[in-house]
Amino acid sequence: MPDILVLGPGCQKCQVLYERARQAAQELGLDCDIVKVSDMQAIIGFGVMTTPALVVDGAVKMSGRVPTVAEIKEMLT
Repeated sequence: MPDILVLGPGCQKCQVLYERARQAAQELGLDCDIVKVSDMQAIIGFGVMTTPALVVDGAVKMSGRVPTVAEIKEMLT
């Protein structure tokens, strides 16, 4: 079960990334929690300077844009 975090202040792009990550995990049949992180100190702690960002198992997979569901599925496998 991967640990998935969506980093961002809660903007529209962050919400879209959260929904796409949820959809990707569901399509892959993953039983996981997807957690939104909006605390700026925590976000900076990951070295992320542009949001939204996607973190999988502690590794930043992308930041500064919203990937497609297909791209997220690749990041989760």
